[in-house]
Amino acid sequence: MKRLVVVLILLTVVLMSGCADAGRRDKDHKKAAAQGPAVTLGIERLDEYAQLFAGKRVGLITNQTGVDSKLRSSEDILLEQTDLTGIFVPEHGLFGAIAAGDDVEGAEYKGVKVYSLYGATKRPTPAMLDTIDVMTVDIQDVGARHYTYISTMAYAMEECAKAGKKFVVFDRPNPLGGMIEGPTLKKGQESFIGLYPVPLRHGMTIGEYARYINDTQKLGLDLTVIPMQGWQRWMYWQDTGLPWVGTSPQIPTAATALYYVTTGILGDTDLSVGIGTTKPFYYVGAPFADKEELAAKLNGLQLPGVHFRPAAFIPAYGAFAGELCQGVELYITDAEAYRASVTGANILRCIEELYPDKVVYPARYGGEGYKIDIALGETALRAGVPLERLLPRWDREAQEFAEQVQPYLLYK
Repeated sequence: MKRLVVVLILLTVVLMSGCADAGRRDKDHKKAAAQGPAVTLGIERLDEYAQLFAGKRVGLITNQTGVDSKLRSSEDILLEQTDLTGIFVPEHGLFGAIAAGDDVEGAEYKGVKVYSLYGATKRPTPAMLDTIDVMTVDIQDVGARHYTYISTMAYAMEECAKAGKKFVVFDRPNPLGGMIEGPTLKKGQESFIGLYPVPLRHGMTIGEYARYINDTQKLGLDLTVIPMQGWQRWMYWQDTGLPWVGTSPQIPTAATALYYVTTGILGDTDLSVGIGTTKPFYYVGAPFADKEELAAKLNGLQLPGVHFRPAAFIPAYGAFAGELCQGVELYITDAEAYRASVTGANILRCIEELYPDKVVYPARYGGEGYKIDIALGETALRAGVPLERLLPRWDREAQEFAEQVQPYLLYK
């Protein structure tokens, strides 16, 4: 009986201690939440740079992702504090609702003309630029080279440089942090999803990217980047404390961005990467695959920071719409150890080895070559170069770029 009393006392102490710890953790969480996000966005420092816009007609490149930490849109913020005379929108439109590749039409927002930069033209025309004195950018990138928003910004930078227009970037986080990996874009593979020789995962903020191309491409643009406060290169999106707005229809969450860098290039084969499911880019599969076989082969490689679950799925649209696909679902278990480019390359090689002659490489849009080559930035993966030769070269290229880009970085 005495023993039972002692056990009950000890159990009570443990439970009370646990409750106290839980209470402290809850208080700490509430305290952190009350203090607000760890990062102050460039758009939230508008007052500090008001002289740039005084007496000027202002243009803004943005979409639904251009919001501050309280989810106020950047177009509304600029409407209140500047003479906003033009809004310029990229692929997917002002509200991010238009499907990938579909033309975006111009419109109007609260009396301000909205110009499409993804339709009849991808560059602001002289007539468009005649309506503004200063062009600004507030748009969320995903940290992958094969994404069109940074190309929209680049084209606008080129045209503003020619027209003598001031250019201002309200900086935002790279949701994948500062890690650089994957192959550098090679000559001949330039396209709107990759204009310059940067790695697949470039590790820069949109403001740093603007600084880099302005100098290396010798644009001669009058450029100002309004930097964030509090952002550091080790941060992933979840470390910022900021709300996430889906950047495009197939990237609804911040976590999706890391999966996109991994499997997005595989979507330029005849494989399904989960487009048309509730988890785009988390899956890779096809009707000809066997889920158990593929998962076993991939898990046997012991790739860092990832586990592969045998998965079956039926896409509602996209590749193999309405068909049962078998393959794997990726689970990133350690983002710091994980390497997106290494994982993506190994997935493709394993599928090719298990199912010879089943993987098809579609031709690129409106030109010679293949879609996967312009997405990856080179031909070697499609051409079958062994990974033991390919991956070390990718690492060297990423390291060389990391050294090259140092002068343009704004954050540690």
